[in-house]
Amino acid sequence: MTDEAHANLDRLLQSGGVRLGRAQRDRLGWLVNQYGAPTFDDVSEGRRNGVVILKEPLSGAAAELFYRSLTPGCAVVIPRSENPGFDFLKSKLTEFGSVGPCGADGPHEMWWGGIGWSKFLAASDASSLRPRIVSCYPRGGDATAAFALRHSLERFDLACHIEAIETEFSDRVLCFEKAEFMMRMWNKFREPLLFVEAGAMLREAPLLPSYLGCDVALHKWNRWEMSARTLYLGRTKGAEMLLRSWQQLAASYPAIWEGYLLDQAWSLTSSQLPLDTVWLPRSYHALKGDLGAMRATILHDQQTTTLELGPDPAFASMVRAARRAGRTGARDAFMVMTSQAEAGNGISVILRDISASDAGAVAATVEAVTGAYAADCGGYGRLELSLCAWQDDVGAARDAAALARYRILEIAPGQRIANDFFAHHAADDAVMTARHLFP
Repeated sequence: MTDEAHANLDRLLQSGGVRLGRAQRDRLGWLVNQYGAPTFDDVSEGRRNGVVILKEPLSGAAAELFYRSLTPGCAVVIPRSENPGFDFLKSKLTEFGSVGPCGADGPHEMWWGGIGWSKFLAASDASSLRPRIVSCYPRGGDATAAFALRHSLERFDLACHIEAIETEFSDRVLCFEKAEFMMRMWNKFREPLLFVEAGAMLREAPLLPSYLGCDVALHKWNRWEMSARTLYLGRTKGAEMLLRSWQQLAASYPAIWEGYLLDQAWSLTSSQLPLDTVWLPRSYHALKGDLGAMRATILHDQQTTTLELGPDPAFASMVRAARRAGRTGARDAFMVMTSQAEAGNGISVILRDISASDAGAVAATVEAVTGAYAADCGGYGRLELSLCAWQDDVGAARDAAALARYRILEIAPGQRIANDFFAHHAADDAVMTARHLFP
């Protein structure tokens, strides 16, 4: 973008009261370069192009009218997308990606999408940044699948590393073994990494993630379950943090299926830094028997009816709904902030009733809490902010905070949050401690 375009975008955001962190602002600027001038969320009667920034949720007829006004030359950006009020519209759109909250400077999640991948898929062929394809398979197993993957790579000018590794079972690679392999590849090579499951075939050069310039890219099976069959890691701090979190979780819980562990690593990472995530199209995760298999970029050798994806029917429905909308769920902290305080104590702030409250009030309260913590942390070394739609969510968030031995505060949208909010509660804690020690 030119300096003038940057200035115009900044003025537009300021006029709409939209605060974005650096990573979010960079992604929005990239979209403006791709699609054209941005506008705010007026529902147009005609067809539109460019970037549309939505500040308030749309539902019912308004959402349908908005959806019908879009073209492939239009991108939709939701800068406060943690609010479940946006979920209905998101379900009608193609989800391209999200950028996590950036602390007090950009205290919201930013979601971006449109009505199809065609524009990006066509442009990605010209990407100059090319990933290294990596894969692994059991040393004691059949290497035929790995040979098929290597053979399919020969027609593309892509570096690759396909390795036989020691595994507990001769017929499969467990999650912790895959994560350890990926960590070794991260330390060994300098290019972005694209892991592809052995047995897959590449039909086209998989350049979409590197073209988009994201931290991580993966596919959500059935729009909610994160799959580790195709996983892209850019050479960024965010990608490394997600990979390390995934490795640690897999080592600690080896019996839990890899999709859930990847989901939890993503939640943890995106709450602590502005993780730039791309949700890959089905063409990057096609299975044999898919209707679109002939147009696949990456074709996996499992049948569409495989039971290996979605192995846990008891996976909480509230988490599934959040993942379909590109959000962290109620059982996960939405945002984590740390301070310079040397104390190891933490505080958990639970913002309740977000579904029943005005979106503007919820957003303003999030900004007030993060701003107050940045201004005066009250001696708390860590803040975890959880957004809860229902009372069951509040109970789950309280239980998680209690396990971590955090101070717990429950607030409502629209509640006044003063700059000394945390200092005031720290003082109350000190008084209660003194009374307990010296009754």
